Amino acid sequence: MKFFNDPVEIHSAPIVEGAYTRHRDWDNATKVWAGLANVQPERSFETRSPERETAQERLLVYLPWGTPVDAPDRLLIDGLWFEVDGEPMRWNYGSLRHVRIRAWRVTN
Repeated sequence: MKFFNDPVEIHSAPIVEGAYTRHRDWDNATKVWAGLANVQPERSFETRSPERETAQERLLVYLPWGTPVDAPDRLLIDGLWFEVDGEPMRWNYGSLRHVRIRAWRVTN
């Protein structure tokens, strides 16, 4: 059984200066890595109110050691876009070194 068997892409966007703020330009994002990872469900929940229905999905993604991923990046998994939630955890101990990230997406 292979540990990394789920295709994942990591995309990064440049920072641009706006009139009042700096922000990521996701229209000009570039793919910085594509390969196999281990993707596992973490949590899924919905918030319902008369104004809006919101669903959130969270995943744990285990990437091979040395994968270039940072907190502002986005992931493409099974055709769906996820944002990196927090700083990636780089695990450099034991026989299976890896990078673990939490990914999430919101749908309305």
